[in-house]
Amino acid sequence: MFGYIKGVITCVFDDYAIIENNGIGYIVFMPLRDLNLLKEKNNVLVYTYFHVREDNISLYGFLDRESLNIFKMLISVSGVGPKAALSLLSNITPQEFILAVVSKDDKTLSKAQGVGKKLAQRIILELKDKFKDYDFETETEARVEIDEDIKKEAIAALMSLGYTKQEAIDAVKNVKANNVEDYIKCALKFLMKG
Repeated sequence: MFGYIKGVITCVFDDYAIIENNGIGYIVFMPLRDLNLLKEKNNVLVYTYFHVREDNISLYGFLDRESLNIFKMLISVSGVGPKAALSLLSNITPQEFILAVVSKDDKTLSKAQGVGKKLAQRIILELKDKFKDYDFETETEARVEIDEDIKKEAIAALMSLGYTKQEAIDAVKNVKANNVEDYIKCALKFLMKG
């Protein structure tokens, strides 16, 4: 139902964040790994999964598409619910998860809360064929998707500080961040070095 939510982080809790978009605060359950990267009052783009059950409607979010795709695969496995899937993605990166499945490493998977040895083995059994052609050399780092609007906003902010448009564009190209404030800080450091 929702592909992503772009908005302002108003609160970050142990297992979810509240993201405000157009005056509505969405409760978005996220892996701990992603929650630790969020800062209140910063803009963020979160890829989402809308989960509907008879007694519950929840929104799950991820800072990159790969984590979202792994989450969808995990909840398709018999016995794996959203909480166990989030627990797995809180403990290991998508690449580490794929490596554990391909190498049949049930110990790595069973370290996550709510995932015992039998469930880890079932995950491996049901998902191993999905990753047989996975290219580990090109997928070694988690990617944080940055919305073009955030880049443009960072460039405009740098220009308002007196940098030329080309300097601002070059600086933004040479840094990685997932919100405007961090983009500007990193770009300024880059510009001061150059």
